[in-house]
Amino acid sequence: METREAGGEELPMINCHTHIFTADHVPPYLAKTFVSGIFWGVLYRILSLKWIVTLFRKWYKGPYRWQFKPWYKRLAIALYHIRMGIARSAVLSLFYWALGLWLLLHIAYMIFPDVLPQIKAWLISYHILLWHKKTFPEILTVLAFWLFFPTGRNLLFFLLKKGWSVFRSLPGKGTKELVLRYLTIGRFAFYTTQAGIFRRLRDQYPSKTSFVILPMDMEYMGAGKVTTDFYTQMEDLRKMKKILKDVIYPFLFVDPRRMADDENFFKYTIANDRIVLEPCVVKTYVEENGFSGFKIYPALGYYPFDERLLVLWLYAQENNIPIMTHCIRGTIFYRGKKEKQWDRHPIFQQANGKGKYIPLLLPETSNKDFSVNFTHPLNYLCLLEEELLRKVVQKAPGLHKVFGYTDENTTLTHNLSRLKICFAHFGGEDEWHRFFELDRDLYSSQVLKNPTVGITFLKSKTGKRTDGKIEQLWKGCDWYSIICSMMLQFDNVYADISYIAHDNAIHSLLKSTLKHDNTKLRSRVLFGTDFYVVRNHKSEKQILSDTIAGLSSEEFDLIARRNPRSYLNLINN
Repeated sequence: METREAGGEELPMINCHTHIFTADHVPPYLAKTFVSGIFWGVLYRILSLKWIVTLFRKWYKGPYRWQFKPWYKRLAIALYHIRMGIARSAVLSLFYWALGLWLLLHIAYMIFPDVLPQIKAWLISYHILLWHKKTFPEILTVLAFWLFFPTGRNLLFFLLKKGWSVFRSLPGKGTKELVLRYLTIGRFAFYTTQAGIFRRLRDQYPSKTSFVILPMDMEYMGAGKVTTDFYTQMEDLRKMKKILKDVIYPFLFVDPRRMADDENFFKYTIANDRIVLEPCVVKTYVEENGFSGFKIYPALGYYPFDERLLVLWLYAQENNIPIMTHCIRGTIFYRGKKEKQWDRHPIFQQANGKGKYIPLLLPETSNKDFSVNFTHPLNYLCLLEEELLRKVVQKAPGLHKVFGYTDENTTLTHNLSRLKICFAHFGGEDEWHRFFELDRDLYSSQVLKNPTVGITFLKSKTGKRTDGKIEQLWKGCDWYSIICSMMLQFDNVYADISYIAHDNAIHSLLKSTLKHDNTKLRSRVLFGTDFYVVRNHKSEKQILSDTIAGLSSEEFDLIARRNPRSYLNLINN
């Protein structure tokens, strides 16, 4: 595939992973279960995203706009002249320095009232220390020192920074991630529409760039009720698509629990051995309004092979419709209680001695840990590998006819081995670093030693079935190796570098993945950033600039121009 259009112009870039949902599409209690302990269990309600967003919006509508007012500019000019007048006068500078020292002395004894009592008594007797245990004057002292003396501001920021370090360590290392996510959402709280956020995104790219827009449905994650419902979010995207046309490629978010609650979400009949949509939500957005694919986020509390999704996946495969799935550890995950059925994996097994196997135990107890079980890339073998899909279908009698199920030993008439699916975030930068660290691991070396196949998941290198292999891979193998192996073995499996693109340390392994002799891998990697979620690390334009700098022109064109067109079925466009 060429990187230039018929007229000789370079093909436009496509960012394959962006978000423009607003703060109103996010539930209020993201802190729920993220931090542990009785105190923190109450604190999550105080740290409601609703209040934080309200504060940010009031700031943007109020104090933030003062800087553009004439009175503020006049005040700034006056203060500048005062500062320069002091700086240019030796007498005034000395007085200013003495005043600052005097205020600092008061603040020091406010913080440490019992230090050097004799000196303190002497200062009081000579009326140098003017107020003692008087709250209002002390508050004024602190404010004056903070407002008019750089030393005061620096001291305050130093204390806040140290206080944050202590606070961050109390509930665990995840607190920083959560707070940064809150601040990122707050940063964009100024925008109450998806169109407003999209303008911020588009302005950081060349004019002809296109974007895959991925909505979010967080109503079922157990973190409270969202302000603006899912269908309003989707309708706004539909209107944007109508206006912007091929500038955006929106996906439809799919959650099996919404499919169960809304019988109109996905309705179909079977004609000529194919899935035919009846009037429903999927038909409205995908077939009638040009939405380009489906987005799922299993960490919100379901497996990607949930039986309620399987017919939709068959429809997607029959029509070559791409799926984007979240595949990284993160801060957005299911906040409810762990259900009993999640104690063991529904398909995978573990050795139990004497050649016997039992369902794989999933012992994680905290939400941020057990939600990773839904995200694990090995789950997608239950879709792509016919043998495992057969086990899934076996448990769902209502799907036997659709997939042509006969019995546990007979191949399905219809499988999902050609499902077009992209692993968003390529497993996460932590898993890329882990790939390098596992230098003595048998499985992580397979992508290098066996570059046309990678890891054989269900059989040994000699083709012998190995029932315990999945357990070993689940517990010990890095996700980079697992995802690459799926890309090598299944023709429609992709991965994007969204979010992890902020980390320049990935460039060496990314370049290795894109080597010319890695024919399959290099044709399935997509450029994406995860705007605006990644903003707490870098701005969009810096991520773009760093990625271009870290790759050759051919490599960047491959992941940002050629491969996305294949993934989105735009090859002939």
